Amino acid sequence: MNIPLTALAFIASTPLIVTIVLMASLNWPAIKAMPLAWLSAVIVASIFWKMSFNQIIAASILGSLQAFDILLIVFGAILILNTLKKSGAMDTINKSFFKISPDKRIQAIIIGWFFGSFVEGAAGFGTPAALGAPLMVGLGFPPLAAAMVALIFNTTAVPFGAVGTPIIGGFGAVLNNPLIQEQLPAGLTFTDFLKQLGIWSALPHAIIGIFIPLLAVTVLTYSFGANKTIKKGLEIWPFALFSGAAFTLPYLAIAYFWGPELPSVIGGLFGLALSITLVSKNILIPASTWDFPEPEKWESDWGKNTVIQEKEKTSSLSLLNAWTPYLLIAAILLVTRLPAFNLGKLLRSFSFTWRNILGEGLTFTLEPLYIPGLIPFTLVAVLTIWLHSMKKEDVKAAWITTFKQLGPTTIALIFAVSMVQIMVHSDINQANIEGMIIVMSRLAALTFKDLWPLFAPFIGALGTFLSGSNTVSNILFANFQYTIAEELSISKIITVGFQSAGGSIGNMISIHNIVAVLATVGVSGLEGKIIKKNIVPALIYGLLMGILGYLFTYIIFPQTF
Repeated sequence: MNIPLTALAFIASTPLIVTIVLMASLNWPAIKAMPLAWLSAVIVASIFWKMSFNQIIAASILGSLQAFDILLIVFGAILILNTLKKSGAMDTINKSFFKISPDKRIQAIIIGWFFGSFVEGAAGFGTPAALGAPLMVGLGFPPLAAAMVALIFNTTAVPFGAVGTPIIGGFGAVLNNPLIQEQLPAGLTFTDFLKQLGIWSALPHAIIGIFIPLLAVTVLTYSFGANKTIKKGLEIWPFALFSGAAFTLPYLAIAYFWGPELPSVIGGLFGLALSITLVSKNILIPASTWDFPEPEKWESDWGKNTVIQEKEKTSSLSLLNAWTPYLLIAAILLVTRLPAFNLGKLLRSFSFTWRNILGEGLTFTLEPLYIPGLIPFTLVAVLTIWLHSMKKEDVKAAWITTFKQLGPTTIALIFAVSMVQIMVHSDINQANIEGMIIVMSRLAALTFKDLWPLFAPFIGALGTFLSGSNTVSNILFANFQYTIAEELSISKIITVGFQSAGGSIGNMISIHNIVAVLATVGVSGLEGKIIKKNIVPALIYGLLMGILGYLFTYIIFPQTF
């Protein structure tokens, strides 16, 4: 078929258009919208890309299996929350946060920004929002508000998630080839090249990230405050800006001097300790305390009559004992992810692999012991039974509730990830045309040309929006971004670095992540609401990053390789 690139790109984007229209415009829940989006991908792949029936089914099977990976994480996160509710630990934890500060803006920053960034650095894979959002719900946040703000916060730390996986695993998997190695400047090894990509991923975040806590709490107060105003968000600007810098400055320093493994881990821990110290001494804290309206005044889609009605069991557990499960989670994540301990390799050695699915060359590998949902989440949930001396009926109730909450999430994720895998693997087709994602990206490159640095971050964001993973986005688009930079004679390191930096922004609006985090706070069907609320901060973040990319590429660092 001789179809012009513009028309072909529009056809390729049909599954995305269907998703956005149904969920963001018509407010359909993901459980209804994603099967139709998957069906549209099947139709486009069959008619225009001429993918065989076998290829489409194989890609869908792969997507379903990958959805299982995500569901294991969600299951573990929900199980931890329900277990701690039934043991009484959540009651003690909530009281401890109120002692730090009753201000919901400060609680959001401490949990979503600092704790979430640490967890992202240690585990990645959507873990921060899955852990942080339920914690905020336990503190009295409306479930929709907790999910929304957790996703906004889960951006800056993402390029270095899971101990640098998007850089080391994502870029390393596709850029480590003889052609690129021959082009590297004298004395620059491929390991050094990856470190440089990490630095250029960190630099724009270190600058823009200073403002992300302020942006997040402003969106929070505007969307969920009694008066729907940004004034209450801006009121906390001294603490919010300090919190931004307290994470991003050590984050950049670690990326520059050490490498891509620990920027988010160190930045999160350092900022968490510093911010709690400031709050305890009432430094940079606004005079007035902000809270949500009374639950009786919440709008119907905020999550009223779901999580908020479920009162945690009161308890006499000590603060240390109540926090011990989370401390164990953090410790296990660090020990199993840091290369120095070499336990990650051991855990990954236990795996199940389905090679050459239906003879179409697709492979799925399940590493159950390395997925955070089992170790540490489920493991710690089981240990908590003993740690908190739980009764059998409370344990049973926690597990039953967890399985019930997974139902709608399972269907939505299976169809969402399957749709993406059809699009990703459409490069193998009988129409002899490039895959759907590359076609869309190539039109963007030809359209914007010398303005490409402005739009490179949005390509990264597109990859994460589709896949729910910055690592996958880097695998999809690293070579594409490198080649575009080469064709335009601009810096390849800056362009590819901004690919990863932009990829993290897609986390805010990724269907996979939204479905998963809503499940952890006990609501479903509100995915379109999250997209509507988060699209503005995502566009602001992406636009600021694009402007930085343009300045770095053409004005400040034009000689960079």
